Amino acid sequence: MSSSPPAGPGHDAAPPSEVGPHEDEPHEQGFNDRLNWLRAGVLGANDGIVSVAGIVLGVAGATTDRTAILIAGIAGLVAGAMSMAAGEYVSVRTQRDSEEALLAKERRELREDPEDELAELAGLYVDKGLDRDLALEVARQLTEKDALGAHAEVELGIDPGDLTSAWNAAFASMVAFTAGALLPLSTILLVAADLRVAVTVVAVLLALVITGWASARFGYGSARRAILRNVVGGLLAMAVTHGIGQLVGTQV
Repeated sequence: MSSSPPAGPGHDAAPPSEVGPHEDEPHEQGFNDRLNWLRAGVLGANDGIVSVAGIVLGVAGATTDRTAILIAGIAGLVAGAMSMAAGEYVSVRTQRDSEEALLAKERRELREDPEDELAELAGLYVDKGLDRDLALEVARQLTEKDALGAHAEVELGIDPGDLTSAWNAAFASMVAFTAGALLPLSTILLVAADLRVAVTVVAVLLALVITGWASARFGYGSARRAILRNVVGGLLAMAVTHGIGQLVGTQV
């Protein structure tokens, strides 16, 4: 039986890039920020698609008047986009306020009792599996380089230099909602009256399949479950609002 020759001039070892983690695997650095943007974008788009689809299909169930459908759709789009932006801003701003308060507390503790903070950081590394001497050396070196960053990352799970912007999140939600809302609104207005409901439903379902797939693809989740949730929720919303529109239309 022959053995493989050792690596040498004619048998170079594989470069690190070929033996390391697969490039498609999620990386911790920037992953939380990516998920924040994903959540805001997908949530906004889904809400815009389903909300405005429900509004225009509800009105279409009560009347065939294109002007009434247009007014209701635009009102829903504007109100929904503003609501999404305001809600996202308040949510992210509240989170950021909490993070900034924790960072201010950590700064004060580092200034007033640096030795105790160093021991605390070393203890956290011991809890992660390092022996005490190595943990103390790692804690000391990281503290010398960036005391607040080292303590905030391990103790609080916060990157002081990468706090989420409330304004960016609000703008992303507003744009995503508007983009999603334009699909059912434009579809139901451009299609003939006898086909508008069916075509709008199909267009909305296709859009929900895409947003469901995108959320799973970029969030490393199950595409099947994400798509199923989107489609079932959208169908239910459109069926209920259209049914109520038909009921109201026959009674008025």
